[in-house]
Amino acid sequence: MGGSLGAHRLRGPAVTTILADAHRRPLKSLRISVTDRCNMRCSYCMPEDHYLWLPRSSILTFEEFARLAGVFAGLGVDEIRLTGGEPLLRRDLPALVALLRRDPRITDLSLTTNGVLLAEHAAALFAAGLGRVTVSLDTLRPDRLRAFSQSAQHADILSGIDAAQRAGFGRLKVNSVVIRGVNEDELCDLIAFGRDRGVEVRFIEYMDVGGATRWSQRQVVRRDEMLEIIFRRLGPVEPVDPGAVSAPARRYRLPDGSTFGIIASVTAPFCGDCDRSRLTADGNWLLCLYAEGGIDLREAVRGGASDSELGALIAAAWRGRRDRGAEERRGLPSREALYQVDGLRADPHLEMHTRGG
Repeated sequence: MGGSLGAHRLRGPAVTTILADAHRRPLKSLRISVTDRCNMRCSYCMPEDHYLWLPRSSILTFEEFARLAGVFAGLGVDEIRLTGGEPLLRRDLPALVALLRRDPRITDLSLTTNGVLLAEHAAALFAAGLGRVTVSLDTLRPDRLRAFSQSAQHADILSGIDAAQRAGFGRLKVNSVVIRGVNEDELCDLIAFGRDRGVEVRFIEYMDVGGATRWSQRQVVRRDEMLEIIFRRLGPVEPVDPGAVSAPARRYRLPDGSTFGIIASVTAPFCGDCDRSRLTADGNWLLCLYAEGGIDLREAVRGGASDSELGALIAAAWRGRRDRGAEERRGLPSREALYQVDGLRADPHLEMHTRGG
């Protein structure tokens, strides 16, 4: 399963034209949330005590995911990231990886996970053809993780990172959401962790998306603040590939050769170059992380639509896309949490754990 993509049969016509939206942004990257369930309760994503879950009958099958992925690939998508919720809660996830890996047009197949279950599944995921893994790790202190996410499984996350490396994942990344008063004092320690473990850490500004009902502007540690903290302790910070604009993270190098990234989604959003869209576990296609609504592809799939009809539906929506959600949020004179609890209870699709990271 982990062999060359060229050995597999092409499942659809090659892309001959670039599908672009109203701002000339191509359709290139698709995030697929395979489940809305999660085994952690991180305060920046799921701070409440109770949640409404998607009905199990509405969740797409692996075959439905693979079919839609093929349609998206025919329109230009060549990067797919599996997310959640926590994607490793979805039973037999390597089987979905193997299905997606059969399509040679999908050249970058990756996974974002909290790492709790990664040690158990890393080898099977690699064997099925998964290319890259990103692990969420916001603190190196077990006591902080327990307070921050209601999880006592810090050691399991570290074991998952080790297992992924043993399995053969050579481009492992760690994502850390930075919140003022919570973990901004661990930036340098996390960089050292990444250096010692051979992984690259990416720091993410705390975003006001989905279920971040307790978000406030004062909790955001800005990119320039992070760089100043790192400079004071570790020395001069040099940009890596300063001309690169397509990736959300800006990468930096320290005097000892260590590298890290910062995703400044709040203070320096990258809407102008965003080529990403998101598919929820029940087939709701979202054109922007901040979008209030999406397009129900599950209804079209289960209603008998052909691949060409699905492609036409997706293409028409993308051509009309004008979303610049993060930039619009940045321009608000008074910025508070995007949604309150009542709004999330009315529509679980607004939740971050439903639409995927």
